[in-house]
Amino acid sequence: MSRPLVAFFAAALAAWLVPAAAAAGPAPAARSTAAADTAIFAGGCFWCMESQFEGVPGVRSVISGYTGGHKANPTYEEVCEHRTGHYEAVRIAFDPAVASYAALLERFWHGVDPTQQDGQFCDLGESYRTAIFYRSDAQRRAALASRDALRKSGRLKGTIVTEIRPAKTFWVAEDYHQDFYLKQPERYRAYRESCLRDRRLKALWGEKAAKSNEHRVLNPGS
Repeated sequence: MSRPLVAFFAAALAAWLVPAAAAAGPAPAARSTAAADTAIFAGGCFWCMESQFEGVPGVRSVISGYTGGHKANPTYEEVCEHRTGHYEAVRIAFDPAVASYAALLERFWHGVDPTQQDGQFCDLGESYRTAIFYRSDAQRRAALASRDALRKSGRLKGTIVTEIRPAKTFWVAEDYHQDFYLKQPERYRAYRESCLRDRRLKALWGEKAAKSNEHRVLNPGS
């Protein structure tokens, strides 16, 4: 299933997906704002990025949205048409005492193809490019160091094109996009498989490739 068709399907289903959201998955755990930090990553399809980070110990929430562009209050359709300058991205609230920013960076790299210039996997266009949006000088330095280390490692054959940019306003995506992989698991898996995301990640990273966390989210402690 191509991403344009998925986009059309998602927009068409928005009206009935939203009322069903409350029953679509486990109730969210109570979240404390004490000692919380935030990371913002763009890695192509935000449905896949959500499933990559939710369920990771220390991660409190993962929200899909749009950032990096010039259009206020963008819609999914506008972003998909690549006329807003925005990236599809996720905003991750995490406890740095449990999940360090460096560990999240490592998981980010292992869940994307940082050598792809024109998008990610089957999703092409500026909104699907990879980027790290730093919120502090410490995050900027950590992101630069991680990218430099990856370049020097020689692990990847191509040029790493992932941008490291200052964070801008993060616009939360429509409700039907949030936890889409839990609300519509069969359609999510069909999209992910047709996009060949996991096949490409395995070719790039081998056993270190980041996988979707549906099982961990639905079965905590397993």
